[in-house]
Amino acid sequence: MDMLLRRLLMARIRLLFVVFIVCVPMEVMGKAGNANVSSSRPSVVNIGALFTLNSVIGRAAKRALAAAVDDVNSDSSILKGTKLNFIIVDTNCSGFIGTMEALRLVENDVVAAIGPQSSGIAHVISHVVNELHVPLLSFGATDPTLSSLQYPYLIRTTQSDYFQMFAIADLVTYFGWREVIAVFVDDDYGRSGISVLGDALAKKRSKISYKAAFNPGATKNAINDLLVEINLMESRVYVVHVNPDSGLQIFSVAQKLGMMSKGYVWIATDWLPSVLDSTEPVDTNTMNLLQGVVALRHYTPDTDMKTRFLSRWNNLKYKDRKGPAGFNSYALFAYDSVWLAARALDAFFNEGGIVSFSDDPKLQDGNESSLNLSLLRVFNEGQQYLQTLLRMNFTGVSGQIQFDPDKNLVHPAYDIINIGGTGSRRIGYWSNHSGLSIVPPEILYGKPSNTSPSNQHLYTTIWPGENPEVPRGWVFPNNGKPLRIAVPNRASYRDFVSKDKNPPGVKGYCIDVFEAAINLLPYPVPRTYILYGDGKRNPSYNGLVDAVAQNTYDAAVGDIAVVTNRTKIVDFTQPYMESGLVVVAPVKEVKSSAWAFLKPFTVQMWCVTGAFFLLVGTVVWILEHRINHEFRGPPRQQLITVFWFSFSTMFFSHRENTASTLGRLVVIIWLFVVLIINSSYTASLTSILTVQELTSGIGGIDSLISSSEPIGVQDGSFTWNYLVQELNIAESRLVKLKNQDEYFSALKLGPKSGGVAAIVDELPYIELFLSDSNCAFRTVGQEFTKSGWGFAFQKDSPLAVDLSTAILQLSENGDLQKIHNKWLTRAECSMQINEVDSSRLSLSSFWGLFLICGLACFIALTIFFCRVLCQYRKFAVEEGQVAEVEEIQPARPRRALFSALFGDLGLLFNYCNFGSPT
Repeated sequence: MDMLLRRLLMARIRLLFVVFIVCVPMEVMGKAGNANVSSSRPSVVNIGALFTLNSVIGRAAKRALAAAVDDVNSDSSILKGTKLNFIIVDTNCSGFIGTMEALRLVENDVVAAIGPQSSGIAHVISHVVNELHVPLLSFGATDPTLSSLQYPYLIRTTQSDYFQMFAIADLVTYFGWREVIAVFVDDDYGRSGISVLGDALAKKRSKISYKAAFNPGATKNAINDLLVEINLMESRVYVVHVNPDSGLQIFSVAQKLGMMSKGYVWIATDWLPSVLDSTEPVDTNTMNLLQGVVALRHYTPDTDMKTRFLSRWNNLKYKDRKGPAGFNSYALFAYDSVWLAARALDAFFNEGGIVSFSDDPKLQDGNESSLNLSLLRVFNEGQQYLQTLLRMNFTGVSGQIQFDPDKNLVHPAYDIINIGGTGSRRIGYWSNHSGLSIVPPEILYGKPSNTSPSNQHLYTTIWPGENPEVPRGWVFPNNGKPLRIAVPNRASYRDFVSKDKNPPGVKGYCIDVFEAAINLLPYPVPRTYILYGDGKRNPSYNGLVDAVAQNTYDAAVGDIAVVTNRTKIVDFTQPYMESGLVVVAPVKEVKSSAWAFLKPFTVQMWCVTGAFFLLVGTVVWILEHRINHEFRGPPRQQLITVFWFSFSTMFFSHRENTASTLGRLVVIIWLFVVLIINSSYTASLTSILTVQELTSGIGGIDSLISSSEPIGVQDGSFTWNYLVQELNIAESRLVKLKNQDEYFSALKLGPKSGGVAAIVDELPYIELFLSDSNCAFRTVGQEFTKSGWGFAFQKDSPLAVDLSTAILQLSENGDLQKIHNKWLTRAECSMQINEVDSSRLSLSSFWGLFLICGLACFIALTIFFCRVLCQYRKFAVEEGQVAEVEEIQPARPRRALFSALFGDLGLLFNYCNFGSPT
């Protein structure tokens, strides 16, 4: 019985085994074993492609991909013995469907997948190919974030939007705009591109003032509401970064809203040229929507390879009955993607690579899963094949196919096109090598990189409204809110700015300048003036500027000094009045003394002049004594003659005549020197005796700092902070003064009676104060800071730039001076103290004249003594000849020799003075 049961059990086991063998598919049996390994050169290799077939990019890409596969399979020089099996799936512009189709595609053991065109789908599919080690060659996903390390198996075979956004930033800078409004689709593609644009603009000191995002597939009403909102803003420069299949709807709505007229700027990314290039024939209605738009298009060099491809494209373009397959730049990138995969496979096989797939334990189906993830297998040599792809370097129809370390194509470049009429024209190029240029990029690659502003060039652009002039790029916001302008409610110096009972509620010099500048603007600026301060004391101007920076006010108009710490938080216009800090001090008149006639010259000048009088008299006596009897006589008489001749030349009243040429030369030069000295002395003495001389105990800011006396400053002015922070003056020394009366009384009292030693304030206030105080005080020292008054606006306000231009225009046409004369003309005072020492003439002003006179005397004496020496030698020779005839005398003693020597010297002296002895 036990034996029978055992045999029955064995029979059932055999039956179950047979059933298992029959029912289980053979392909599953194969997968249950080890890795399925093909030969090193398989006859067929699967290549996949996934993209939205029925789209602007997809229709062109499908034709290009099919043509590329046919060209590779028919080329005997590549992939010898191996054919590409091309598998296409449709992502249907859906992230979910795209993911499902990607999973279905990789079930076919593809070694590479080409696509997708959508950046959003690329983000999702990248996780699939990362897991299965299948390289993904995307010809249309331009999202800059896809270059990150998170997606190692994604290779972008087109240009990244990173470079396109920097090209737009260069365009914005080239035309002088500071703010743009970004209109974009709110998905990975739109958000990432605009994020890079913001960074690129920031490097150019510009910015995105507003980000206008809309959902993919937004209705026309939603787009209308969005454009109405941004039309109320001040910026008129719009950057449109959307999908090709829905982007034209934005311009259709913009035209109905009047936003395609003069003054507007529209910059479109590469999606717009893709739409236009794919549309044949040209749609007149579409072109009417886009007049004046500037767009970027991928730049591809004009090569023979590209020309042949375009010729083939034109011959095949009507064979697709599902819809027009118009050509665009993405077709070139798709075509090169297939060739990149094929060339890399060929190199992979030549290096001994094999194609093999294996199961991934992480993808095995669970007990409750019905997704059949076990059908997905890992490309074992995927990493090796990926590295082969990245080191490829060849020339395709789109240009050079080579990758940099960040997996971006080298030499990114774009065409800058301007749409007008029934087509578009290229106005220049952009490349990261040279920026904006009218020269093709490949020509510039051989030259050093140069992106300086002076090297940026474009052809003339026609803007919306057929406007050849570059639009300003902004207008005053048309949202019904007037400009909030803060005006200091001053307690002193009300001529500059003050409260007024009549509209607009304020008046003064500063208000008139601002109103005149506003009237020169080519657009209206609704505004309302708001007083800042209580009017009982001057408000804090630092607080006023801070309020503008914190958006409490849109601008501040008044006597606001442009100083460093304020320029860090607000923007100022061109200064409309010069300013700077000066020191005002009480002065006293210097009374003339009995010795005032000595003041024109310094002591050193008097001494040198007297010395030269004696020197010239002596030199003339030496030169004239031998031959001029007027310079002879007893020693006393000759000494009197020297002094008389010297000092009488001061008045040109000398009676002695000069007979020698050298003497006359010296006298002529000396008389010229005397003429200059007399004229200067007379002018200086006249000035000293006729001009009121004032003096003060304070010599300027330096002497004020070194003292310990109190200093007056205007209440609310930046002067307090400057003296304390910059000049390190103790706060206890500073006294705040509210108005001109306090200025006057503080200076009159002086430091010993409770007043101040001096007042430090800005020059415009001091000029007004001195004229109102009947010139009772004076400024001392020099103006020790240089600044000006300007109008303050919030940072990056374009109104500040336009008003600066208007202020310059007011200055050039004379209106600024007329406004100044209306409010600030007073009795003129001599601002500066006439310092006595500064008017005295010193030796430094005349040393050149004395040098010329001294050289003349030296040269004359040298010539004179040389002539005398020659005559003496001639006389000595004659005497020697006479001595030879006489008898030789006996030797004389030493004393006799010395007597003879001194006798000869006396003879020479007599010869010099009296001529030949008789």
